Formats: sequence, structure tokens, C-alpha cells
Amino acid sequence: MTIKENISLLPYNTFGIDVKARLFIEYYSLDELRQVLKEHKGEHILHIGQGSNLLFTRDFNGIILHSGMARARFIDDETVEAQNGLRLDDMIAQLTDMAYCGMEKLSLIPGEVGASAVQNVGAYGVEAKDVIERVYTMDVETQEERVFTNEECKFGYRDSIFKHELKGKYIVTSVVYKVKPGEASKTREEIIQTRMAKLPIVGEVGSAGSFFMNPFVPEEKANELLAQYPDMPHFEVQYSNPQILKSSNLVKIPAAWLIEQCGWKGKMLGGAQVWPKQPLVIVNANNATPDDIIALAAQVSASVKEKFNIDIHPEVNYI
Repeated sequence: MTIKENISLLPYNTFGIDVKARLFIEYYSLDELRQVLKEHKGEHILHIGQGSNLLFTRDFNGIILHSGMARARFIDDETVEAQNGLRLDDMIAQLTDMAYCGMEKLSLIPGEVGASAVQNVGAYGVEAKDVIERVYTMDVETQEERVFTNEECKFGYRDSIFKHELKGKYIVTSVVYKVKPGEASKTREEIIQTRMAKLPIVGEVGSAGSFFMNPFVPEEKANELLAQYPDMPHFEVQYSNPQILKSSNLVKIPAAWLIEQCGWKGKMLGGAQVWPKQPLVIVNANNATPDDIIALAAQVSASVKEKFNIDIHPEVNYI
């Protein structure tokens, strides 16, 4: 394993925030992960992936844990198991090259395999939950391995059991996805071109991808807004979410549309900016501080609340 003290986390978060961690440990096997958890039992541990869905607000006085396990293997003709440290898009690229389909609409989403199961990442009508068969984990407290079925993961909109009841209690070590033979290169290329046209390129502009989650509103509220804004995009909810959705009569309204209607597209606060091409994204445009980003996000949320009486919440985790 690799162990570093007082290390800058600049290479480990896509927002490009230069904070330090007291200890950084990268493991390369389940045995090494088990050893780390035993030796540092009771300490403040944060397991990260690519760092694409978090905002470090200060130096981290604890242990940053990262997986160096990054392999994938076919279990049979229609299931592939990928280790937690493998970049999701790298796996999708490999599957596409091998003429397998099913995950191509998740192309270019930043992050690693482990995070796909925790966050239930999604784009263009497809979510990780649609292709995940089961999730392998390790219990942080006991170091015992446990397998979760798709149903046991309690997937919801950008949500899973690992963000609620079991938050911090299990580390996802690998994920088994369902795929099938088929040509997907054309769709993958179209998705990549669409994302690159709208979104900042990871590594070139600091961001965490989509900053806000799309809100769900009661059907009555959606109808009221449609009377005022007939062209408002809206979508019927396709599944239930035990953490967020309390009713079957809910409508999803794109947060990007709400934010744009409030005039935030391209606006800056300090070094933080609402991305001009996609207002769902906040970027580190000019050496932004964490406070710049948090303040801008708060102002955006407040203006949407004032204009539409709708709450929008960050998808990004503040650390």
C-alpha cells in the first residue's frame, strides 16, 4: 500500500481545492484494506474515489482512503465485475470496444466504479441501478465482506442505502454490472460529444459535475408552474425513492432550467462561477475558495426558492 503524510489533496478532487490530509492511504487488495481498517479502527476515515462529487472545505484532519484496485473481469457473457478504483468511463470504453452495450449512456461521467453504486450516477435516462446486479462491500467495523443485491441497495435518485442507513459503515469494493453483446460506439460518441459541448472538461476546469440535484414537486405544483411557464421542461417520476419521494404523483423539474430562469448563467462570486453552458454546474473559474463555491451555491438556491418556491439541494458533499 501507499502511505503519505500531510499530503495535498489537489490531485484527488476535481474541484481543484488545495487542502491537505493528515494521512493518505492507497490500498491495492482486500487484505490491505482489511489491514488499514484494523490498524486505524475508530479514527476519522473518508474513502474517496476520483473526488468528483465532493467539496473539501478545509484541511482534513483524518485519513483519506483510496483504492488502487482497478481491474474488471467477465463473470459470464452478460455480467462483468469491476473493482472500486477503476474509473467508470474507462470501463465503459473497454466494454464498448469489445462490442458490449448497456452502459454507454453513462459515458464520460467522472468518478470511479465504487462511487457509481453509492451515488447511483445517471444521465440521459439511464442510472447505475439499471445495470447493477450486486455490490460487494467490506464492513468498516468488522472487516467482514458482505454482498448487497440491487434491491438491498435501495437505489433512488442519486441515492442509495450507502448514503443513509449505512453511511460510513461499508466500503464498496467491487460492483457487478449486467451488460449484453451489442454495438454501442455510435451512442457513446454522441453522448461524449453532447457532454463535452455543455460541461467543463474534468482536469481543465475545476468542478464536481452537476452541483445540484433536480427537484421533485407535487403534480399540483407542477401544473401551477406550467400555467405560468408553458414551455417549462418536466418529467413524470419513473420510480420511487424511499429517502426523497413520498408520493407517486411527483414531477421532476430540471434544476438547470430553474437556475437559468433566475439569471444565474455565467454569473460569478469570487472565483466561483455558474457554468455559462450548463447552469447546473458550478466551476472553480479563478482560484475559488471553498467559501466562494458554498456562498454561490447558497445564493443560487435562495433565488430559486424565492422565484419558484422550490428547494434545490446540492448533489455535492461538503467535507
